[in-house]
Amino acid sequence: MAAITLRMEQSSTTITHQPSVAIVVSKGSLAISRPFSEVKLINWVYFPKSSPPPEFGLFIVALFEEVAHAIDSSIKADQNSNSVMARLRPGLEKLGFRVEKGKSSEDKIVVPVLFGRKGKILKCFNADAHAANKGWVLEVEAGRAVDNNQFLKDIFQACMMHDVLHLAIAVRNTYRNSDDFSKVENFLETLYVSGRLQLPLKGILLIGY
Repeated sequence: MAAITLRMEQSSTTITHQPSVAIVVSKGSLAISRPFSEVKLINWVYFPKSSPPPEFGLFIVALFEEVAHAIDSSIKADQNSNSVMARLRPGLEKLGFRVEKGKSSEDKIVVPVLFGRKGKILKCFNADAHAANKGWVLEVEAGRAVDNNQFLKDIFQACMMHDVLHLAIAVRNTYRNSDDFSKVENFLETLYVSGRLQLPLKGILLIGY
């Protein structure tokens, strides 16, 4: 069973809910040990496909795989994105993410976009989760991901956010008999293969739950 290790400033702890997934933080190192192929409920793909997925992206995937049965969109049709985030929050915070806790202004995660005089923030966007020291933003969508083109808004906002280099978007595998994951994957495939639009991001991680 292969292990992936990333340096992190964390105290010793272990996150595990299934024998197939283990995230271990010990003495400043974070390691994930599990065969990715064992968890069938989570789809994921990284763009551009000419680049391997970053290690930090694999950590995010592992968190989704930990709670795969609890957030499975094929059997939890009425589940909203807030309930998915609630399942992911403990693991995300261990990875160094600030995670949205509610809809009030103090609970939102604000990422700067524009700065004015004396460094004052003039424009900002909200994110579901932000790991500033890693340059990652995570957006978790439910029914609006494709129907309302919310994933396009997520891409645009991530491109505008200060010091954000990677975007992870999580969408349902299925929504009202629609394969939302495949639809977003096909869009991103077209975007990257055509080369007509160059994004300022290093990459996009698409996750289907």
